[in-house]
Formats: sequence, structure tokens, C-alpha cells
Amino acid sequence: MVKSGLMRSYSIDEKGKEHIFMFASEGWIIADSVPPELPGELYIDALEDSSLMIVEKEQENPDAKKLIKRLIRLQRRIIMLMSASALKRYDDFIATYPNIVKRVPQRMIASYLGITPEALSKLKGDRKRNSN
Repeated sequence: MVKSGLMRSYSIDEKGKEHIFMFASEGWIIADSVPPELPGELYIDALEDSSLMIVEKEQENPDAKKLIKRLIRLQRRIIMLMSASALKRYDDFIATYPNIVKRVPQRMIASYLGITPEALSKLKGDRKRNSN
């Protein structure tokens, strides 16, 4: 937790472009929500002289584990929306939610991906042509 100062977290995409995920000033918590065994997705740095308080994750509580899993997924989604192509976001959607692709209307998938239904249809057509 930030006791004083100002921090930021950000990712850097494949082209080297920086995408700020969030800012954190006094009272805010800033973290990379990936499990410790995986490489981090975010860089975190101080924009001002800062004082931090380390807050340990509570891993024993099953509800805390569910919340942490959800935070990891939300962080990944935001980073993808900021920096990944529509095709990469669609591939990630399929990998994350393989059992619901055929259960929801295409317009909802397009909305989740941040594209129009027409763009999703084109993307799926291009993907199918390129895989043949």
C-alpha cells in the first residue's frame, strides 16, 4: 500500500509501446496480480519519492483465492484491451472461456472483445481462411 508518494503500473507491448494500467497515490494498493510462480505482467515504479507498506496476500481463505483468481483475470483482460490486437484478444477469449463460445451470442463476444459484431465476423473469417 502506498503510504506517501505516487506509483504507477504499466505493461509494454510487443512493439515497445507503454500502456499505463493504473496510478496509486496515498492509501491505494498497487500490485501485479499474477501468481508468484509466473512471470510478472506489469512493471511498477515510483513517480515521486514514495513510502510503501507491504501487504501480504491471504492465500488460506478459499474466498480470497477466488478473488485473487478473478483479479488476475481482470488485470490480464485490461492489459489485453490496451495493447493486444483483436485477433489476440479473441484467441485469449477462446483459451479462457472455451466452454462458453457457443453458449453466448456473437454480439456479446464482440462486446467483450471491444469490437463490433461485424469486425468479429470478419476476424473469424480471416482466421478460418488462414488456418486452411
